[in-house]
This record gives sequence, structure tokens and C-alpha cells, in this order.
Amino acid sequence: MAVTLSSLSSDAGIQKLNDYLLTRSYITGYQASKDDITVYAAFPKAPSSNYVNVCRWYNHINALLRISGVSGEGVGVTIEGSVLACEEAPVSPPVSDTKPPAEDDDDDDDDDVDLFGEETEEEKKAAEERAAAVKASGKKKESGKSSVLLDVKPWDDETDMQKLEESVRSVQMEGLFWGASKLVPVGYGIKKLQIMMTIVDDLVSVDNLIEDHLTSEPANEYIQSCDIVAFNKI
Repeated sequence: MAVTLSSLSSDAGIQKLNDYLLTRSYITGYQASKDDITVYAAFPKAPSSNYVNVCRWYNHINALLRISGVSGEGVGVTIEGSVLACEEAPVSPPVSDTKPPAEDDDDDDDDDVDLFGEETEEEKKAAEERAAAVKASGKKKESGKSSVLLDVKPWDDETDMQKLEESVRSVQMEGLFWGASKLVPVGYGIKKLQIMMTIVDDLVSVDNLIEDHLTSEPANEYIQSCDIVAFNKI
């Protein structure tokens, strides 16, 4: 199934994408894919902060491109002057401890979001095209933002991991954008939540976020501890 988006060089096209992303984390499917890269590369410049959903998605894909967190899969996206035609694309739900059954064993490794996968040639090409477009427009690289990967650990193997993730994502503040996540086994039947976030450095302190929100009431009913795995300036 192909996904067709209206031109992203017009306010009307960006507004349609903003409405589309209101209930979705990605352009198609349950993780970042080639479709997100295609739409990302179609932007002539970074979207205005007036489009909240587009900015959240754009900053997240921008961060994932820097740590190769985009898969090679996708249904195919084209950018045209027509109306937004992607209503059939599945909505991305919160990560839970239960995964949909795979068709065969060969597909098991494709179910998780690959936060550290090697960058493909197409991803490199998309990043190079984006950098060339920014340079051509004379736009300086935005600063003051960081991409952070967190390990969130439960108390024991009886902790409801879906409730744990909901507690994490319920923390909302200006300059904080939650991204992709997955559950990682740590042993003895216990799993930890690994989750990406993008922050505006001047607005969000990761240490305060962990101490004041993630490991204090009410989130500490599910969360035993939080560790910073990766911290990269954007």
C-alpha cells in the first residue's frame, strides 16, 4: 500500500500532516521506517513550532537519524500536490509486554525498534540530501537540543510494564518529546524499558526529570531506577 502526502512546501500540506500525526508516532507502522525518511527529506526547512505534532515527529526522526534508529522497512511514500491519502496506515500504540505473533521465526528480529542498527545507504543518502538542502537555504544548524536514551528498570518481574511505560510517557513538560521504545530482557524474567526522548537543553534537565518525576511518586510505584544510556547533542 502506497502512502501519498500533499506538498510539504505549503502551509496547507503541513497542516494536513499535523492532523495526521495527531494520533500517530510515525508515518506508517509501529516504528520509524523509510517512509519517515522520505517525508523528513521532503521538508524544505524545519517546520514551524506552530505545528506541534509535526515538530514532535520531525525532531524525533532527526534524532534517530543521528543514531541510526530507523529501520529499512516501509510501505512507500510519495509527495504530491494531492490531498493526504494515508488514513489506512496503522496507528502506533504504546509499547507493551505483549507482541503480535510473527509469521515465522525469521521475522522475530524485525519486531523491535532497532535503536543502534547500522546506517543504510538510503539513510545516508537521505541525511546528505537534507544537509545539502539546509546549506543551500543558508539555514544554520539548530542548536540547544539533545537526544537521550534511557533505561527504566522495574521493581521485579511482577511489575506491569505497560503501566510503567504509561507512567514514563505521562511526564509532560515544555521542551520534552518522547520517542521510540522497546522492552529489553535483563534476566530472571525481568525486562527493562529502553526509551528515546528529545529535549531542549535550556528547558529540560535530565537529572531533574529522573529525580523529580520518574523515580518519585506516583511513577515510583512501577519504576525502581532510571539510567542514561546515551546522550547526544543534536
